[in-house]
Amino acid sequence: MGADVGQPYEYRRRELVEPDWARFPGWRDVTREQWESAQWQRAHCVKNAKQLHAVLGDLVPDTFYDDLAADQGTHATMSMLVPPQMLNTMSTGDFYADPIRRYMIPVASDRRTDWPSHPHATRDSLHEHDMWVAEGLTHRYPTKVLAELLSTCPQYCGHCTRMDLVGNSTPAVDKLKLTLKPTDRYDAHITYLRAHPGVRDVVVSGGDVANVPWRHLESYLMRLLDIETIRDIRLATKALMGLPQHWLQPDVVEGLERVARTAARRGVNLAIHTHVNHANSLTPLVARAAQTALEVGVRDVRNQGVLMRGVNATTPELLDLCFALQGEAGILPYYFYMCDMIPNAEHWRVPVWQAQELQHDIMGYLPGYATPRIVCDVPLVGKRWVHMVTEYDREHGISYWTKNYRTSIEQEDDEALARQYPYYDPIDTLPDSGQKWWRKQQQNA
Repeated sequence: MGADVGQPYEYRRRELVEPDWARFPGWRDVTREQWESAQWQRAHCVKNAKQLHAVLGDLVPDTFYDDLAADQGTHATMSMLVPPQMLNTMSTGDFYADPIRRYMIPVASDRRTDWPSHPHATRDSLHEHDMWVAEGLTHRYPTKVLAELLSTCPQYCGHCTRMDLVGNSTPAVDKLKLTLKPTDRYDAHITYLRAHPGVRDVVVSGGDVANVPWRHLESYLMRLLDIETIRDIRLATKALMGLPQHWLQPDVVEGLERVARTAARRGVNLAIHTHVNHANSLTPLVARAAQTALEVGVRDVRNQGVLMRGVNATTPELLDLCFALQGEAGILPYYFYMCDMIPNAEHWRVPVWQAQELQHDIMGYLPGYATPRIVCDVPLVGKRWVHMVTEYDREHGISYWTKNYRTSIEQEDDEALARQYPYYDPIDTLPDSGQKWWRKQQQNA
């Protein structure tokens, strides 16, 4: 027998740990009781360079704080909001290189100067607002709707696909505003769903449902459960990872159990979808929040991450994350989206061919049911597995996609199902000839 040949990826179990927050100068005196309090976490979120300096002090060079302030003043599409839980999972050893820092606290030097935005980037890249059938209710797929209950989150991610609506306005983006009172918005959702029995699946999101007062969220969910035609309800909350303390509060746990029991009696699948992009984000508190949701009757807790350069766009990073989700936190790896074509996001986005390679390379390591699908969310098409591309012009970075249904804004469009829809790779990932072609297009525009 010859020598053993190593595998491209070597699995090693890594148990979750809660990093010591007392290593940060600003949190040296924080007790465990404070740390595990959702109220304390929310009250001590970091919102600007000054507050970050108060926590980290000299662990990060002054030039970083200047870099951050410059980005917030010029490029940022999301205002800064980082819960202590998330900041604590970042390493100050090389803060610039830290994967969680790279998407939660982007700085000016992260952004590309040649192509900060793709020429086809838009604020509402997926046309969700165009497909509103009521304020905050997007009817994009035949049997599914997205219900945006509010426009805030406990944390703001730099790559947010809903940067047109979510969060505070920034110097770069004057945000769209919800105008209805929450009760009127919720009433409009319920009225539409009662009138459209073909909708069976509701993704309850925002923003983040963790920012909806629980009594209001529970009331909304119970009203959904009163609609006989609703069969699936998914709660979208990055806070399960970013602020697990919220989902461990007794009133939230007890309320979630009431909703889960009602869903079970009705035969409705109730799931939580969270958003974890790196294994370092997973801690025992996150695992406890996920396990608690499962224990009170939520059918599944699933993860929908986003592929991003410098964060998770390599095979080891993806597999490390998936094994930590599945094996340590009880969260099912479900989707990884390609980062959407919003302004100032080109330094994060990966090309379709790289996403295809990643899908290929992660196969065979995880259980089949826990192997995530990597998807491209194509404008006016929807989610497509990355190998479903119809045509692909690698030189110019343009892929073409087809679909098998009409969105709510295409009901009178006879050509919608025959059309090929384009999606664009980051220009800096193209061969020189492709980059030159795009520069010429820009000059002629």
